[in-house]
Amino acid sequence: MNYGTQKNMALTGEPPVQLNKTQKLGTLTGLTGLFILLLATFNVQFPERTFWLSGSLVLLSAGILIFSIAAYKDKTAGIKNDGVWFKSLTSRGYLAWCLGIFLTLFYIVLYFYPSLLGLRENGVNTGLIGFFDPLSKFLSGNPASQWFVYGVLYTLAILTFGIKFILKYRHNRYEMIRTISVMFFQTCFAFIIPELMARLNSPDFSLPYYDLKNIWPLNYYNFDQYRIDSFISSGDIGLALLIFGIISILIITPVLTYFYGKRWYCSWVCGCGGLAETIGDPFRQLSDKSMFAWKVERWVIHSVLVFVVLTTTATIYSYLSYDAQKYWLNKDVFLIGTGVTLTLLFLLIWIYKREELRKDARYGALAYLSIMIGLILIHYLSGMNVFIFDAGTLRTWYGFMIGSIFSGVIGTGFYPIFGSRVWCRFGCPMAAILGLQQRLFSRFRITTNGGQCISCGNCSVYCEMGIDVRSYAQKGENILRASCVGCGICSAVCPRGVLKLENTKKSDQRIDPDAVLTGNNPDLLDLLKKNQ
Repeated sequence: MNYGTQKNMALTGEPPVQLNKTQKLGTLTGLTGLFILLLATFNVQFPERTFWLSGSLVLLSAGILIFSIAAYKDKTAGIKNDGVWFKSLTSRGYLAWCLGIFLTLFYIVLYFYPSLLGLRENGVNTGLIGFFDPLSKFLSGNPASQWFVYGVLYTLAILTFGIKFILKYRHNRYEMIRTISVMFFQTCFAFIIPELMARLNSPDFSLPYYDLKNIWPLNYYNFDQYRIDSFISSGDIGLALLIFGIISILIITPVLTYFYGKRWYCSWVCGCGGLAETIGDPFRQLSDKSMFAWKVERWVIHSVLVFVVLTTTATIYSYLSYDAQKYWLNKDVFLIGTGVTLTLLFLLIWIYKREELRKDARYGALAYLSIMIGLILIHYLSGMNVFIFDAGTLRTWYGFMIGSIFSGVIGTGFYPIFGSRVWCRFGCPMAAILGLQQRLFSRFRITTNGGQCISCGNCSVYCEMGIDVRSYAQKGENILRASCVGCGICSAVCPRGVLKLENTKKSDQRIDPDAVLTGNNPDLLDLLKKNQ
């Protein structure tokens, strides 16, 4: 009798692949909702679009929730590795590549071929976009666009998979609170409020579409000519939005980063981070932890930051040149002021914070030199051309290469291959700025108790930013990395309570690292008294 051949040489064997009945029901429910959207994409005409659209979204959401509840309801709260390295979807297997290709193709169609989804510039929308017209007209009074469809699906994904995330990490209060925060900001600030603002528009009054939680350089287009004209023409409300955007850059961002680190934005507010933390959670272990990846990360993300600073400066400079008599801020004052401000900032950092940057100081010096050379070229080329190219063309290229290809197609489409924070780690200029601020003057750090570390490696495996957390924990060193987004998963999956997210002074450490390395046991009673 042939009992079959055991081909798996792993001592642990393979985890069970069977879904229980409730999970199968959830899968069927979700696929039914997805099938309705697929029919709409192929321009199947539904008699009552409002009913069918509502039904498809409800079924899709219900399917995810039913599956999630069934997956975690009978499990005790705590760490759940669940054999992620044995599953095809979460270990770069066949299903992972299929999902990656599907997501990539979806983003390519969304960004560059929206007509395939039914968008009609002149006429009535059809297909999937036309299917969403009733909801769009209800919220903003306007027909749907590909960005409205994307916004609905994006928000729905964060809400439903956010609940799944909460169920999975329900043993950790911090994870639950920050996930609820991301769900709130995405739903209200990024989706509902901008759509409702559109209802205020009239032939004599028009507010630009404004995601209130997006801060420069994420909204790299915010200082384009058409945007500034739109803000100014909108009266006090538009001017207030423009001023709010500037204050967010100069005051709100550094103050909040000082107290809470970059996590206040990257893990509590940002929609990109929200999607990575919720729908991307099963893929966080795929992030590359190698030294080579870290070197590439630092070069690429700081290059993107230099690129966006130069393109934004050139765009504003050319706008002031375009209408020089209209504003007290002329182009020369702006360019000289920008150069002087950056020079003073660079000198202060170099003098007082060079130790914090250490080897990264050379990256800062090269970035500063590149920006200064760019500003000089902008001046001598009258602001209309930068590196031979027109300033508007350069900004368009940035929007295409960074705003579309990197953040959308690669950043999200490659979740199942490269992990959930590819964009945040390698390309996001906002993460680069916040990371520099976090490294230089923030009170946030992850403190470690090396004496309790058992070197299980959970923290390093599940760090989506590619940080070798275990190496810090073993030495009892505080973790203060520019790339750390403060998601807290390393602490959540630690079985010994070694890691703790704190807002402390640099000198404060839970355990003396020298005592850990020499094998001396710290006096925990003295430590408790000191921290009271």
